[in-house]
Amino acid sequence: MSEPPDFPDRNPDLREAERLSPMPPPVEAGSRSRLRGLAVDVSPLRRHRDFRLLWFGQGVSFLGGMVTYVAIPYQVYHLTGSSLAVGLLGLVELVPLLAAALVGGALADALDRRLMVRLTEAALAACSACLLANSLLPHPAVWPLYLLSAASAVMDGFQRPSLDALVPRLVERDEVPAAAALQTVRFELAAIGGPALGGVLIATVGLPATYGFDLITFAASLGLLSMMRAVPPAPDAERPSLRRIREGWDYARSRPELIGTYVVDIVAMFFGMPMALFPAAATALGGPGVLGLLYAAPAVGSLITTATSGWSSRVHRHGAAVCVAAAVWGAGVVTFGLASDLWLALAGLVIAGGGDMVSGLFRSTIWNQTIPDNLRGRLAGIEQVSYSTGPLLGNVESGAAASLVGVRGAIVSGGVLCVVGVGVAALMLPAFWRYDNRAPAPGETAGRSVA
Repeated sequence: MSEPPDFPDRNPDLREAERLSPMPPPVEAGSRSRLRGLAVDVSPLRRHRDFRLLWFGQGVSFLGGMVTYVAIPYQVYHLTGSSLAVGLLGLVELVPLLAAALVGGALADALDRRLMVRLTEAALAACSACLLANSLLPHPAVWPLYLLSAASAVMDGFQRPSLDALVPRLVERDEVPAAAALQTVRFELAAIGGPALGGVLIATVGLPATYGFDLITFAASLGLLSMMRAVPPAPDAERPSLRRIREGWDYARSRPELIGTYVVDIVAMFFGMPMALFPAAATALGGPGVLGLLYAAPAVGSLITTATSGWSSRVHRHGAAVCVAAAVWGAGVVTFGLASDLWLALAGLVIAGGGDMVSGLFRSTIWNQTIPDNLRGRLAGIEQVSYSTGPLLGNVESGAAASLVGVRGAIVSGGVLCVVGVGVAALMLPAFWRYDNRAPAPGETAGRSVA
């Protein structure tokens, strides 16, 4: 097992000064130290060329992807007028994603991870080109949107395990938490700018130009990926097989802290995912420009949380933190559903996004501190299944609920069920709730649950 990284909660120079002097440090110095402790550590970007190339390349790619993330459901809703039709996008993505993520995890442990990311990035660019071609038709069809969403899900399933498992090979072991925070900042910046930009592009220049923008970002990301050095598998890596995939499942099932991260996230997202209802909600709140704001608002909350995440190193009850944060997501969704004013609705989504990011930070920490490197790719595939299943099924559930009780009723009831469901999950998973990374089990250096 890998040891959890040492997370200093004070500035090293300040700690040494306190040790040498019996007098307490000045208030101003302590305040500055605490503020520095909240900031994101950017040293991995300065120190590692390949991590820097990957960070910027995927940042550009994510920006374009988030533009398309808004464009596809908008186009489906525009062509059908149905929130259920938008929700069904999640269903057509789910099955291929589940299969591809498990295979992609095995491939990430057996092949060059950088090569896997490049090949899948090129395939995703081809899907974007097809979306552009469909939007240029005099009468665009709906079925290509479902087909290309499914194909993109397959490629994402193949790519994400290699992408997640690639980072620990590009930075030093004690830099993994900082690298994870930087990745989150990159994603959240794209998740804020992409939807907002997508809404503006749809409203001003139309869908073809919107899909075209995504295609251009793929060219930039592929260029930066080509400049990275190869990241070959370990010399003793075995060929991917069903047995290798099962080894990953058996390991995950043996760890209550991992099972807890999967279950709580799936429960929270299944009941509390309102994004399939954003196009309908935006119609009532102001149109395509508002749609971009709705998609961006959770990312604003996530970014605020990440940018001030220094406090997270002082929290050790990671299981309890995941549960509480998931309940905050549900409370934010309820606020969004009850709001009749745009800015209150956005505030609710910001709160939800902050809660989701706290949950994600501690889930990621549990994964990175307890999973050995030779299983990292396969477990990354299982993680992708867990954090994708809830939102995709949740979009289907919310679309179906909206057809029965209306958009507002579906959002509010979903948020309430999210809070209740997370509470039930916490009661049913006591070992996860008690998980503390300071309490190693015999023969281990990673955290385990404590009584």
